[in-house]
Amino acid sequence: MKTDNHTKDREDIKKVQEELKSPFSKLSHTWPILKKTAKAWMAQDPSRQSAVIAYYAIISLPALLVIIVAITGKIWGKEAVTGKLSGQFSNVMGTDAAKQIEEMIKNAAISDKTVIATILAVVILLMGATGVFVQLQKSLNMIWEVKPSPGKAFLKLLKVRILSFGLVLTLGFLLLVSLVITTVISFFGVWLTSRLPEVAVVLLQIINFIITFGFVTVLFALMFKFLPDAKIQWKDVWIGAIVTAILFSLGKEALGIFFGKFPPATAFGAAGSIVLIMLWLSYSSMILFFGAEFTRQYATWGGREVPPIDEATKDPYGRIKINK
Repeated sequence: MKTDNHTKDREDIKKVQEELKSPFSKLSHTWPILKKTAKAWMAQDPSRQSAVIAYYAIISLPALLVIIVAITGKIWGKEAVTGKLSGQFSNVMGTDAAKQIEEMIKNAAISDKTVIATILAVVILLMGATGVFVQLQKSLNMIWEVKPSPGKAFLKLLKVRILSFGLVLTLGFLLLVSLVITTVISFFGVWLTSRLPEVAVVLLQIINFIITFGFVTVLFALMFKFLPDAKIQWKDVWIGAIVTAILFSLGKEALGIFFGKFPPATAFGAAGSIVLIMLWLSYSSMILFFGAEFTRQYATWGGREVPPIDEATKDPYGRIKINK
């Protein structure tokens, strides 16, 4: 009788594991996965982690934007790219914050100096632009309980910097694609407005939302796949990226309403715009970490292991444990 029970248990476990192989089969477990995600996310002190990322992001932001403008500006024109970025920031953070970011780009831009000065400026910009990704990788490694192998710190740091610069180039490419699509949509919008003005407004808003959502989803997917030192499958990455993009879109609207009604930066005078940017970066980082935690819980649901990459090892003490 015991043998029959053990055999039945093994068959049940095997059946569950087979069911969970499909990325969409786990969607029926969405609510328990979300509950476990929230519990694990709260245990890791997300406000502290997001504050660290916001600090490095505000330092990296000028260099990051200068590089993106320089790359995409060669094809599309610097004024057009800067205007696109300013418009996006204005929609999210408000006009004052967008103007502050424009000033950051202007002040951090490389001027025509000597060759040595230009080379040094480029190196400093690259180091600054990739700094936030280095810190972000450390936080994501904590979530996945992995760490770089001992004795390979320098090579690992070099690899992370190169990978981070690759993400910066990808950001520039996505922005360029966004500019092209936006231009096409604007011409289409003019044509549609002249014929169906009532439909045009709603349709263009839907199209713009889909483009922005797709842009954000791809960006989250790239970060979740390549930044952590873990072998995460693409099927898990895409589910996590979509969930994170949904939360980010909802959070962006909520923050816009909140900051519009209760502007937190007014008490800081001239520094108000910087404070607003840091608050937005901090809240956005909290959403990103929640999405990363969801990706981990989703990927490991049902007892599946996610191993570290070859240059890394497991780090079970890197994060606070929670009761199952």
